[in-house]
Formats: sequence, C-alpha cells, structure tokens
Amino acid sequence: MTGMVGTKMAELKPQHFLWRMEGRVAVIQLDRPERKNPLTFESYAELRDTFRDLVYADDVDVVVFVPNGGNFCSGGDVHDIIGPLVEMDMKGLLAFTRMTGDFVKAMLNCGKPIISAVDGVAVGAGAIITMASDIRLATPQAKTAFLFTRVGLAGCDMGACAMLPRIIGQGRAAELLYTGRSMSAEEGERWGYFNRLIPAETLEAEALKLAQQIASGPTFAHGITKTQLNQEWSMGLDQAIEAEAQAQAICMQTQDFSRAYHAFVGKQRPVFEGN
Repeated sequence: MTGMVGTKMAELKPQHFLWRMEGRVAVIQLDRPERKNPLTFESYAELRDTFRDLVYADDVDVVVFVPNGGNFCSGGDVHDIIGPLVEMDMKGLLAFTRMTGDFVKAMLNCGKPIISAVDGVAVGAGAIITMASDIRLATPQAKTAFLFTRVGLAGCDMGACAMLPRIIGQGRAAELLYTGRSMSAEEGERWGYFNRLIPAETLEAEALKLAQQIASGPTFAHGITKTQLNQEWSMGLDQAIEAEAQAQAICMQTQDFSRAYHAFVGKQRPVFEGN
C-alpha cells in the first residue's frame, strides 16, 4: 500500500492500535487501557507506516487521536521497550531512535490536519504525539510530561527541543524538559499548548465535531497550510512570503476556490470537494 496515490484507508485493520472512520475523519486509539496505553516497538512502527500511507490517502481528510480508558498514552512500555534498550548496542539504539523520529516526521508530513484529544496521562512518547499534532484539546484532568530526564535521558527526544519551545516558549519548554514534571491542563491551556479544555464526557465528541468542521473545508488547501506551517520554521521572512505567494497561487487554481467565489456571488454557502 505504501507509496500508492489514491490509497484507501477506510479498510485499514491495524494490529497494534484501534482505527475507525467517522466520515472522512480517521480516529486512532491506542488499545492497552489497563497499562494506560503504552507504545511498543510494533505500535511505533505501525503508526509510522500508517502516517506515511496517509500522504496518499484520498478518503481521509483529518486524523484524531482519542484517549482510551481515561488515559491518552503512557509512552514507551517499560518492559517491552525500555528493558530491551538497556541491552542494545549503539547500532540498535540509533535504529530505534531514528524510527521514533520517523514517526513524528510522518505525522508532520502526512498532509492531513491532526487533532489530539487528551485525557489523563500523556507522557513521554504520548506527550510527543500531542506535540506533533496540529491542534490539542484536553480535559481538566490531563497531565502531560516530557519525562525523558526521569529515565536518565536527554529532553531532546523525537523533536521536542525544536518543537516544544515554538509552542509554549523557550523558558517553559526548558523547565519541562529539564525536570520531566507534569504540565497541568490549566498550565497547558494558559501557555497555548492546549487550544481549549473540555469536560471528559464530551471531549471525543468535541474533537470529532472540530475534525468534521475542518474536513468540510477546502482540504487540498488545508494540506498546503500544514506544509507551510512546518516548512516556514526554517525560512527567513522574505523566503516565507514568497513560498506563501506560490502556495496561494496553486490554491487559486483549485475548483474549491472557484466554488467559493460562485457561492459568494450566489449568496450561498460553498460546498468544498477538496480539488
């Protein structure tokens, strides 16, 4: 399936996480609630491959991560991942850290907006999934921790030192990455990490409502927006403005742009089709 234009994701049957479609919204749920949904070598790899395939999916417009059993994700499984890592040589360790980084790169480059709906624990790699998402919603009970230093590692895991400061600021990111402490939901909202806080009983419904709203928009243009949000990190202002001029000119060639114009003239609401 990988690399095929027009890939259909609706029938995906992953082995290591739950997947369902709500219209053109894909919903992902880690599925080990008794352990607060930790990741394994296999689930990392399957998630990486899934997001790589999403680049070519023409039946998915938005992706939503949702919690399971009151928790989002407890990070890498202590027994299934951390234990084996202690015994690996440098070649094996680097293969693992590159694989986890490839998962984040696949999220950033999948061309689809990603929403994380966070409840309970989102720590370690679970926190990274939320960080690499475009939009983050949370319950007041959410606890987010980049706790790598707590297991004797650096805070620079899976892009955290590059991405987290851009979301919440250098000083706040430095504190979280040095101490490994939990960021409360209230802090996360105040610092701009979470877009808003939502009661647990309505979190998933609100996340899906937002996802459906985004999916009803000009989805080709949304893919351009995601690309520019990521690529302009490394651009100067003149380069960014030129890149946006070219990107917008591309969008002006779409049928959705024409649909919006004719709907406006006809005093109607545009119906976008993503082309």
